[in-house]
Amino acid sequence: MNTLMTTMLLTTTLSIIMMALNYTITNKNPHHEKMSPYECGFNPLESARLPFSIRFFLIAILFLLFDLEIALLLPLPWALQLPSPTMVLMWTFILITLLTVGFIYEWVQGGLEWPN
Repeated sequence: MNTLMTTMLLTTTLSIIMMALNYTITNKNPHHEKMSPYECGFNPLESARLPFSIRFFLIAILFLLFDLEIALLLPLPWALQLPSPTMVLMWTFILITLLTVGFIYEWVQGGLEWPN
């Protein structure tokens, strides 16, 4: 089995597993705030010049970090055609592991909790 088929099989399997976990773990209780079209939490009839919480910027920075991770992993299928694809996969695994450990650390520290 060639490397491209292995990568496609691995990504498909991981995607199916993540979708199944999302479906089984998520809370399925619709709430008035969740169903409203304004997701930022501000009343649309008030002034638009309200200050943002610093936690909003933390979540935005985390989003940008993981968005850049995808940009770094984008050339992976082409890099697998190099003479040593195991080295490419090792560095990819190290990058994903490092970012996952950082994400779990931030989660455990409570940095992703939104205060009420």
